[in-house]
Amino acid sequence: MSGTDDLLVEARSLAAELDGAEPPTLLDVRWRLVGPPGRDDYAAGHVPGAVFVDLDTALCGPPGPAGRHPLPDPAALQAALRAAGVREGHPVVVYDGGDGMSAARAWWTLRWAGHRPVRLLSGGFPAWLAAGLSTSDDVSTPEPGDVTVRPAALPVLDASAAARLAAADGVLLDVRAAPRYRGEQEPIDPVAGHVPGAVNVPASEYVTEGRFPAAEVLRDRFAAAGVAAGAPVGAYCGSGVTAAQAVLALHLAGRPDAALYVGSWSNWVADPDRPVATGSGTDA
Repeated sequence: MSGTDDLLVEARSLAAELDGAEPPTLLDVRWRLVGPPGRDDYAAGHVPGAVFVDLDTALCGPPGPAGRHPLPDPAALQAALRAAGVREGHPVVVYDGGDGMSAARAWWTLRWAGHRPVRLLSGGFPAWLAAGLSTSDDVSTPEPGDVTVRPAALPVLDASAAARLAAADGVLLDVRAAPRYRGEQEPIDPVAGHVPGAVNVPASEYVTEGRFPAAEVLRDRFAAAGVAAGAPVGAYCGSGVTAAQAVLALHLAGRPDAALYVGSWSNWVADPDRPVATGSGTDA
């Protein structure tokens, strides 16, 4: 596979692969920040053969000062992935409820763990339904996998590295909605505002209902935000979920070196000594 083919897959193409001799391992990672758990959605109907994997408990560590969705313990992640049937070197496809956020975080986590052959179902479960493809409510029980987690295969920012990136070294993208960036509202975290020097590029500007525009469109949007060839770039959001989607978009735009500030704003504001900026600032 080449180009974007190793990042995204369309519903009908996935259906053909699932009917093949060596189908990919399929992970249902539907998730909501608030509301019913994704497991309920899975129980009501899912892509046949998919295994449910919980973002909060399997793909992230416990919430705390490191953030609301910190990095998982590698041993715990390995156990969860093996239980889901993930095999060493075998392709994985992840999907969510259609916004592409939790699927992107699952994609990022698997690649961070050193498992490269992982793609995201473009448009998520709604795209599967829209294609008229069959669903199942059977709980899949895969054979245990043998994947080995090798952390740090993708770059990660901590608070200090994020601050340096925003200050001088490159571009730090804040992909939250503009009112949160400006500090006008903060519905989740205890402090409103943004990392000083960060540039606001809301997720709605580069993804629509879990679908990304063409690579050149993404490159132009990120270039308008100051992302230059060869200069470091990273992304953050509230807790590292939407920002993982930004990292995927940057990969599509030809920036596989893009770093994720996993702890994001929920980690930044855990330390009251860290500076907070408000207003439009470097809003792009």
